[in-house]
Amino acid sequence: MSRLLLRKNELMGKMIERKFVAQKMKEFQIQEYITQSLENVGHSHTKMVKTPLGEKIIIFTSRPGLIVGRKGQNIKQLTKTLRKKFDLENPQIEISEVENPNLDASIVVEKIVDALEKFGSEKFKAIGHKIMTDVMKAGALGIEIVISGKVPSARAKSWRFCSGYLKKCGDIVISCVKKADAQAQLKTGIIGVKVRIMPPGIKLPDDIELVEEKETKIEEVKPETNEKIKEEKPKRRRKKKDESERTENNE
Repeated sequence: MSRLLLRKNELMGKMIERKFVAQKMKEFQIQEYITQSLENVGHSHTKMVKTPLGEKIIIFTSRPGLIVGRKGQNIKQLTKTLRKKFDLENPQIEISEVENPNLDASIVVEKIVDALEKFGSEKFKAIGHKIMTDVMKAGALGIEIVISGKVPSARAKSWRFCSGYLKKCGDIVISCVKKADAQAQLKTGIIGVKVRIMPPGIKLPDDIELVEEKETKIEEVKPETNEKIKEEKPKRRRKKKDESERTENNE
């Protein structure tokens, strides 16, 4: 009986794992589809939340008006496609605006790609320096932009624009540093763009605050107290002498 129970528990655990993996794969596919369909709109990222009414999809963007469209036509079309393609019962799309788009790596990458496709690879240095200064003015601790490809010559090269302080290793890189990659399609070929941004308000492990020591005041003993103690001691001795004299007289 114990073996059968263990076998059942193992099968149940595997079934739960498969369901969990399938759900995560579905969420990833939906996110990829939304990012591909919403190009040049300032799309940052998407988030899925399960509710009793159905699946809630939150789209973070810097241009909410372009995603909504006239009288909400774009959102209606997107909900229909998601319902048919991914078998969603009642998808609810919510759009939230990004507070500071210059601190979002995916929006910054999209800006660089649009500028390269518009002005060409000849002005890549001006584009890199301009966006780097905009990000640093927004309050970022550091930024790194890497543009690689046939820029500006026929041979492939990689150009790096960096400013401020940026972590390259450790847990902070995984959890705090924002990363994004994209590709710009030009006549000369495909150009790759990588952006790494270190946003403000991060507590670094090497940040040390020096605390000033508080001065402790030592109370000095006044000379009057010493004199009082000296005066009290001989009085006690005299009393003892008087008692000894009385005992001798009584005898």
